[in-house]
Amino acid sequence: MASAWIIPRETADGGKRYRVLFRPGGREAAVRFGGSFRTMREARIRRDAVAGELAALRMPALRLSEPEQASTLANAAERWRASRVDASENTRLMHRSAVRAMLPLLGDRPLDSITAADVQELIGALAAKGRKRETIRKSLLALGMILDHAGVQPNPVRDRVHIKLPRAEHVEISPPTAEHVEAVVRILPSRYRLPALVLDGTGMRVGELERLTWADVDEPRGRWRVSAGASKTGRARWVQVPVELFAAVTRLVAREDRTPDRRVFQGFGADRFRTTLTRACTAAGVPTFSPHDLRHRRISLLHLSGTPWARIGEHVGQRSLRVTADTYSHVLADEGELDYAELMQ
Repeated sequence: MASAWIIPRETADGGKRYRVLFRPGGREAAVRFGGSFRTMREARIRRDAVAGELAALRMPALRLSEPEQASTLANAAERWRASRVDASENTRLMHRSAVRAMLPLLGDRPLDSITAADVQELIGALAAKGRKRETIRKSLLALGMILDHAGVQPNPVRDRVHIKLPRAEHVEISPPTAEHVEAVVRILPSRYRLPALVLDGTGMRVGELERLTWADVDEPRGRWRVSAGASKTGRARWVQVPVELFAAVTRLVAREDRTPDRRVFQGFGADRFRTTLTRACTAAGVPTFSPHDLRHRRISLLHLSGTPWARIGEHVGQRSLRVTADTYSHVLADEGELDYAELMQ
């Protein structure tokens, strides 16, 4: 159904303008600009005139007092991302992914025209594409910050009455067994074997391993640091590494060539590794597991060995000890450890 409405908008000098927007058809029709006015009275006159033309099935012929089109979400998103000079590289990548997810549906929409119903429609569209609840939540978080930055009030993302995320599905964690990991490691390309074993032995996130540099390596103590910029929690931590694995890593590069910003696993890419690991699982005939499943396996082994949850959280960089305990208390896993020295031969 055709409709017309008024949106108040603050100006740079602290004043206020009243914008008239309208749709010549139903929700599938593009929102059009009907004029900008200094007073609500003038805006109502224009709105009513537009509504009358629409009711008569005519397209309003308007002389607009504001020739430019309303700012779109795509433009506002770029301005917001450029303003986030405080964000880490990981956070910027997350913002870029979140914005890309919402642009196909809302990118060309004027900011003032986005409603809570549009936000809920976005949630449904992302869910229909198979996006996980947490991924959708991150997109909504980014959308809310974009609209806040643009000064949209009220912000439709903050409408807790009408905005509902998909129901959270309980995901049962099933870490791979030592036998399965060993079978896969044996057929991985040689450049991926050591990274896979390090993930298994430390419980690190694959992104943390990818960004590890020689400036983070503490050779005398057999450990390395996950920097705050690489950590998902935004907090740095030290990771104690199994002796055999640490020795193999330090043999990768001679000390005189270990420049501080050089990556420890030169040429290692998380995305390529995930793809290669999946193919290796298929080739080995074992249930498919991901790099993050190796993290699950390490946390499960630490729990089975009697390590306190506080120490586990400190070791693997978990944000919430309660969530960690709730997630892993009932996970069943074999207690087999790998023979790292033998597998690296």
